Formats: sequence, C-alpha cells, structure tokens
Amino acid sequence: MPLAEDIVTSRYRLSAYSGDSVTVNETVHRDHLVLSGSNLHSPWQVGGLDLIDADSLQPVFDMNPEVVLLGTGMQQRFPASRVYALFGEQRIGLEVMDNGALCRTFNILVAEDRAVVAAILIDAAESG
Repeated sequence: MPLAEDIVTSRYRLSAYSGDSVTVNETVHRDHLVLSGSNLHSPWQVGGLDLIDADSLQPVFDMNPEVVLLGTGMQQRFPASRVYALFGEQRIGLEVMDNGALCRTFNILVAEDRAVVAAILIDAAESG
C-alpha cells in the first residue's frame, strides 16, 4: 500500500537516451533540444557545446528556470567560463552532466514540481 499518492503534473518526461538521441515521452529526438516539465523546444539551434552563447540560450532563459541541467552527450564535458557567467547574470543555477545523469535528474526534479530545464546536446547532432 502506497503511503503517498504520486501525482505527476508534468507534460514531458525523459523516457530513454542513447548516443544519438533522447526520447521524450514516446517521441525520439535526434537534435539538440530544450525541455521543461511543460515546454519542449526542438530543435535547439546551437552548433554544439563550444558554440553556446547568449542567443542560443534564450529559449532556455525564456522558460524561467531556477536550475538548468546541461546534458553534454554520452560524456560529461564542461562549457566555457563565459557560459557560466551568462547563467550567473540571470541568477540561474547550472549543472553540467552527461545525458544519462541528466535524464534521471530531470525526471526526479520534474516529479517534485521544480522549475528545472534540461538543455540537451545530442552527440550525433554536432557532427551532422
């Protein structure tokens, strides 16, 4: 018998990931994307980790997050210091992780009704 009723109010959840895609609900995405519990922005127009700038981050900031999870593909890689500065100017927390960790963390935070946004880079999208 459950002790608490689990009510999920989010519209979107990450249900799978691989080296060249993430699955949001039942839809496979092979392009970079930005996702909150209630909004999906795909494709996210960014050329890759090294090309993140203020313009490419606007869809992220428009979702009014408290924290952003930046997924850098199958391996954790860190953006340039200027990216951290952009988040600092907006007073938004930034956590950088591989896409597997991002999927698990995003789903937990969304289930807690946190104002979280996932900015997801797909490895294959950078080379294609």
